[in-house]
Amino acid sequence: MALVKLYVRSPSAVIGLLLLLAVLAMAATAGWLYPKDPLALAGRPLVWPFSNPRFLLGTDNSGRDIAAQIFHGARISLLIGVVATVISIMIGITIGAFAGYYGGWVDTALMRVTEAFQTLPNFLLLLVLVAVFGSTITTVTVAIGIVSWPASARLTRAEFLSLRNREFVQAGRTLGLKDAKLIFGEILPNALPPVVVYASVVMAVAILLESALAFLKLSDPNVASWGNLIGAGRDVLRVQWYVSAIPGIAILVTVLAVSLVGQGLNDALNPRLKGR
Repeated sequence: MALVKLYVRSPSAVIGLLLLLAVLAMAATAGWLYPKDPLALAGRPLVWPFSNPRFLLGTDNSGRDIAAQIFHGARISLLIGVVATVISIMIGITIGAFAGYYGGWVDTALMRVTEAFQTLPNFLLLLVLVAVFGSTITTVTVAIGIVSWPASARLTRAEFLSLRNREFVQAGRTLGLKDAKLIFGEILPNALPPVVVYASVVMAVAILLESALAFLKLSDPNVASWGNLIGAGRDVLRVQWYVSAIPGIAILVTVLAVSLVGQGLNDALNPRLKGR
């Protein structure tokens, strides 16, 4: 309850939560409101929004219902964001935890690997992975998770470096607890709050990365994603700009919602801000 009270003290965090709940509601009701295939031809191409009651948001240049693609695309974007974030955070926590706990040559070796991943921009590395392994939605999601872990690894390492010599860790060593128990059972729970907050950043970036791939026609064309819809509208951007603008607004709202929720969690979990 205390965490909830701290969270709702921030108006921007509440707004972010409401926006995120709205996106979740879209994803949950997509199959009920639009039970047919969202990629199936629905009517005349390039119908403007609100000009036909059958197509509230109009149709794209292939005659597909934009509203159906927006609602079903919410599922894809949230799925990619959540799964890629879980993959990224799990890799980052594992590497950062071992680096921060053991130090020495283990820390040096793992941080060199982390720096090697950070040498290339994550989008460029993502393009390489997609080019090599294909552009199915599963491959794209896993690839986004793989390129997004270095920052969470560094954050976890910093938390472990500050916690590994605390009294409760020394007490655990005295009791004969094994390293795995100390790392994952004692230190990690205390190091998680900033990592959980950072997960919202990873999720927002994951949604943007998939949209960028889809815009370049490098994502899975067989799913109704917002990025694919933006890419489809690229050819008619000057005259029927709404085809790209509507999914662009959906991406903007979702990323903004996730970012505001993450900032709200940071304000609620950060002990230095609790007294404000």
